[in-house]
Parts: sequence; C-alpha cells; structure tokens
Amino acid sequence: MQSLHNRVNLLSRFITAADRYIFRLTIVPMVGVFVLAASLLMLEQMLRLFEFVSAEGGPINVVFRMLMNLIPEYAGLSIPLGLLLGVLLAFRKLATSSELDVMRAVGWSYTRLLRVPYLLTFGLVALNFAIVGYIQPRAHFDYQELQFELRSGALGASIKVGEFNVIQDRMALRIEGSQDEGRQLDGIFARLADDDGQVLSISARHGRFLANREDRNTIILRLVDGTIVHEVPEGPPRVLSFTQHDLPIDLPALEQFRERGESEREYLLPELLEIGWSEESSAEARVASQAVFNYRMVEVVMMLMLPLLAVSLAIPPKRSTSALGVFLSIIIVVAYHKINQYGSEVAAIGQLDPFLALWGPFAVLAAMIFWMYYQVAFVPGGRPIGFLEKAYSKIGRALSKLFGRNRLKGVVPEGEFGTEDDLAMQQAELAERGALQEGRGAA
Repeated sequence: MQSLHNRVNLLSRFITAADRYIFRLTIVPMVGVFVLAASLLMLEQMLRLFEFVSAEGGPINVVFRMLMNLIPEYAGLSIPLGLLLGVLLAFRKLATSSELDVMRAVGWSYTRLLRVPYLLTFGLVALNFAIVGYIQPRAHFDYQELQFELRSGALGASIKVGEFNVIQDRMALRIEGSQDEGRQLDGIFARLADDDGQVLSISARHGRFLANREDRNTIILRLVDGTIVHEVPEGPPRVLSFTQHDLPIDLPALEQFRERGESEREYLLPELLEIGWSEESSAEARVASQAVFNYRMVEVVMMLMLPLLAVSLAIPPKRSTSALGVFLSIIIVVAYHKINQYGSEVAAIGQLDPFLALWGPFAVLAAMIFWMYYQVAFVPGGRPIGFLEKAYSKIGRALSKLFGRNRLKGVVPEGEFGTEDDLAMQQAELAERGALQEGRGAA
C-alpha cells in the first residue's frame, strides 16, 4: 500500500495540474484537426468512388469499404498535422491569455512546458510508425483488390437497368425496371445465340434471379408471363407462350487477383529492408525499395520536431492576435510532405540517392526548427518570424488605410490595425524627434 502511495506521489510530481491543463488544451484541437483533415481528404475521393462504382454497376457498400482502406493513407498526413496544430493552438491560447507569462515567471522553461506534448508525440509516433509501416501497405493492396473485383464482377455487379447487358458474348439481356433492391425485375428481354446459329428471343413481364445449388457457376432467371421466339437457320421460327420459364445463365469465369508486391508501396517495412539491401535483388528493385523505406521513416521521425515548431510559431507579438503562425505551420507541414513524395519518386527511378533525397530536406528543416526554437526559448524577446509579422502588420495597416478599418474587420486581426495607444506613442516619438531637430538647429 505504501509502495502504491509512493508511485501516485511520484506520478503527481511528474504530471502536475499545469501539465494536465496543457493536455486538455492540446488534445481537443488535436483530435478535431485530425478528424477534420481526414474527413476532407475522404470527401474528395467519395464522389469519385461513387461515380466509379455506379459506372461499374457495383453495390453501394463497396464505396465505404474502399473509403475504409483509404483511411490509413490519409492518416499519415492527418496525424502530424493534428499534432502540430494541437500543440500550436494550446500554446497560442496560453500566450494570448498571458498564462504563458505567468508560467515563465515562476521558472517553467519552454522545454519543461513541452513535457506533456512530447508524451503525446511519442505515442503518436508509435501509432504512425505502425500505420505507415504495416497498415498502409495492406490497405493499399486491399483497395486495389476491391477495384479489380469490381471491374471483374466478383462483387456481384448488378445488371444495369434500361441498357443491354452482354453476358459471355452469347446473351444480351435488357431489364426495364427493378424493385425490392433488385429482387423483382420488370420488362425483361433476352436474346441467346449458340454456335449452330439458333437464336432464342425471350420477353417476359416479370422475373427474378435465383441461386443454383447444384452448380454455383450458373444462376437461374425465373421468367413469368412471357413469349419465346425460337429461330433456326432452316425453317420458320417457332413461338411459345409461357406462364413460368427458368432460364439458366452461365456466369463468366472470374480472374484471380495478383499477389501482393506489384509495387513497393505494398511491401511492409521488414520486406523493404530485405529487398533494399539484398544482393539477390535487382538494382532497380533495391533503389525503389530504399526510396520507399526512407520515405516512410523520415515521415515518422519528422514528428519529433513538430512540438518545437509549434511553440516557435504559436506565440504572437505582444498586443497582437495575429494567426500568421497557424497559417505558416500548415504550409510547412503540407509542403514538406509533398517534397518527401517528390524525393521518393525521383529516388525510386534512380535520379537521386534515396538517403540524400529524403534525409537532406529533413536536415534542412530540422536545423531551421532548432534555430526558431532557440530564438523563442533562449533569446530574450526573440521572434523567429518577426520580419514576417512586421510585413504582415504593415500590409494590414496599408489595407486599413485603403479600404477602411470597418470593412477589414474579421479579415485582418485587430492588433494589426494599430491601437490608439500605438498611435499616441508614434505621435509622441514624432514630436520628440521634431524637438530634437529644432534644438540642434538652434545650436
């Protein structure tokens, strides 16, 4: 019991009330950004998938199965973006409410304040490593398999209503209407031909498809209230009316989907290591596998830099609510992700060394982040994007003079217009400079 009490005390010293407060400020926007980013990326593909499935005549539930396989792909970008904006918005709130100044005044450094964000980062790094290393390759393969099965009809592609559907080049089938989710068919016309030149033309008022328990490669089309016209090469056609007729339809043979591993994106991390550094693999396979392996690893390792980048961009200038840092953070993460994708593609075809193409941009960005964090954490009054803030402020003031302050409310932050105190200080400085110039002239 005493040991448990000591552990609780140790944990309370390691994670204080302030740490729990920072955790609450971080986790809500982090999860919100992750869900929002993933949803927007999925909505972009949803319309295309609906059109593709509809054109292939497949069931609607295939769309959602394909979207589920796209989630790991989009999570690779959404998780880092959510982590960055979660930490950034948390520290921005602390800065704008002056709570950050209080924490700094009692002796808490920026490094100490990042304890909880880095605990979250380590957990998300492990999650993203599992996603990009093991889940993404399998999800990509499953997505390709669903596309193949949809095109080949293995998913039970439906008969298109109002169109002629050709089955095995021997049968043409047209259905005017469908009810009860395709179970009840109306206005059926079928035309069958064999190698001897005999042709059957069948029309029926209603019908439905039935399974054939004896032969799974054949289905039964049960027709009700119709007519059969049997045409032969020699002799007049014969006409037969029926109240019920079972028409067997041979299903086309389904092709088997390929094995996993057609592209390097479908290999797991251990498989990439085995292929990329094996003397038995071809030179092209080694280079492509090394490019994909380094791409996945650099995307994961880069997440360790994101809390430092978030703090560097989170703190706006005093008496300002500028959100320039939020805008820059999104640009940096997305641009770096695209640079890594381009570097991986260029390295995969042998134009650049895979290590240099992917770890070179990482080294440059990491050095820039360390410099920005050093300016914020260890340089008094340091502002790593101060020149951008000044330019942004000047643009805001210029726009306010050109269009008027009232029209720009909600577009340019209030702090960028210049408050009355700022105007008074500027007028005082101008008056003081004028007095000094007059004094020098009199002397």
